[in-house]
Amino acid sequence: MGFGQIEAFVHEGVNLAFERQSGAAPTFVWLGGFKSDMAGTKAQRLAEWAHARGQSFVRFDYSGHGQSGGAFADGTIGAWAGDAIAVIDKLTAGPLVLVGSSMGGWISLIAARARPERIAGLLLIAPAADFTERLMWASFPEDVRKQIMDGGRWERPSAYDPEPYVITRSLIEDGRRHLVMDGPTPFAGPVRMLQGGRDPDVPAAHTEAIHHLIDSPNKDFILIGDGDHRLSRPQDLDLLTATADELARLLGEA
Repeated sequence: MGFGQIEAFVHEGVNLAFERQSGAAPTFVWLGGFKSDMAGTKAQRLAEWAHARGQSFVRFDYSGHGQSGGAFADGTIGAWAGDAIAVIDKLTAGPLVLVGSSMGGWISLIAARARPERIAGLLLIAPAADFTERLMWASFPEDVRKQIMDGGRWERPSAYDPEPYVITRSLIEDGRRHLVMDGPTPFAGPVRMLQGGRDPDVPAAHTEAIHHLIDSPNKDFILIGDGDHRLSRPQDLDLLTATADELARLLGEA
């Protein structure tokens, strides 16, 4: 994996694993999805793109994910957003482009609100903002809601992992404290969103709603009609790096 050495630092008592490549500004920071890690196809392709281009790049694993410490079932949106902000504060300097995939799109928006002076651009891939409330809780039948609230957890089968996703009461309740779709999000820099038209997990209409709520003078919603949630086919990865190229040129000249 990658071109740099896997390192770690301690945040909130947990080792967070990361890889950092030096290069030109802005620094691109990869924020992965729910139960994903920094060794995934899109993150690896971006690392290759950054290495070839001489672009500064950082990727990391949230607590309970990949090579980082901690238990996945103990995680919450607030804790994982805290991990991302700690990475921004400890490992980066200068302007940043946050590349957020699925849940990482939500965490990117939280981080952009928390560090507006640092975040120069956003590249969001099927951003699952507010997914615990709008995409999970809203669709759960009453018996599943009761199991989560009374028993504290429910194991949801995954289409991407042989192990089920553990959905905890704390994940749902903490998610409600970090909602970003309750009003406009002012953002001064460029925003690009990539969305699959055949995404079974994050509907295109959900991403369009996020796009409308981001108040940016330079934003684009790019719908890949036959794309799925992963957007990891060769043509999807080519579009991802072409979009990253565009933002690197745009912000590198700023």
